[in-house]
Amino acid sequence: MEMKITKDMIISKVLSIAPETVDIFVEYGMHCVGCMAAAGETIEEACEVHGIDADELVDALNALTA
Repeated sequence: MEMKITKDMIISKVLSIAPETVDIFVEYGMHCVGCMAAAGETIEEACEVHGIDADELVDALNALTA
């Protein structure tokens, strides 16, 4: 896949473009990837709520989709 995921992307958009990333989100503790918040929250916003390092998560997502 030729897409760079950034922390300002909406979670649901990332999941629609790269559904395989769901496992990474869950691995990082974002078990509510299908909830309403995912439709409007950026990766960075969700990371702040969950106490997750956004840069680390984005790196993992990009490593998977590279």
